[in-house]
Amino acid sequence: MKLYVGNLGSTITDVQLESLFTEHGAVNSAKVIRDQDTGHGRGFGFVEMSDVEGKQAIEKLNGKDVEGRPLTVNEARPQKQNSNGGASGGNRRNY
Repeated sequence: MKLYVGNLGSTITDVQLESLFTEHGAVNSAKVIRDQDTGHGRGFGFVEMSDVEGKQAIEKLNGKDVEGRPLTVNEARPQKQNSNGGASGGNRRNY
């Protein structure tokens, strides 16, 4: 199960995100999404866990205060595909 984790502080690392979720089960991956230009966290990330453990993590961590911010944790929605087969979204510039 892929989980969306929102309202993260800009300084949280992948390792810290993983550590937060390992209290609730085995984590397959944890990734904080970063700004390409500055390297700062964009305030959200994704964690992959088993379905059972993922549901438990949602129950335990959604709304939990981390660095003074209440986390938003829910099941990630699938990425939308654009008409040419690539994923849509982001601030891609066409030069």
